Amino acid sequence: MSPRPGMPHQVVATRLIVALSNACPDGLHVVAEPAVQLSPDTEFVPDIAVVREDQIGGMKCTSPPLLAVEVRSPSTALIDLNRKKTAYERFGVLAYWIMVPDPADPGLIAFELHDGRYEEKGRAAGDTVFSAARPFAVKIVPAHLVAGLPSA
Repeated sequence: MSPRPGMPHQVVATRLIVALSNACPDGLHVVAEPAVQLSPDTEFVPDIAVVREDQIGGMKCTSPPLLAVEVRSPSTALIDLNRKKTAYERFGVLAYWIMVPDPADPGLIAFELHDGRYEEKGRAAGDTVFSAARPFAVKIVPAHLVAGLPSA
């Protein structure tokens, strides 16, 4: 079990939830920290997920979310890029984003599922705009998500 993330991590996650929610079409929902049951013995809790309306209602998400987002912490960087990415890929999560919440060098890495494998769809750093098409059209600017946060 990882230690609870600090408040800067939570601020970035909240700002990203707001940005996603503002662009989210009817029939989809942006959810903070949902339990995602990948198998009988594997459960992850991404920082953010986008799910279909029919996935809302249970205690856990038992079918693949359309998007899983991890706001990277120094202690989970390798897990997010390796173990979680591989597990979400096998489970069929259509898009997986890793947000790097470093105020000095913020970034976002986006992967999308193609033929059962994740391909890097894009990267954005600082003031660069990331324009997503999946699971819906949204523009994310990493620097906006960390604005005003203290450097570590």
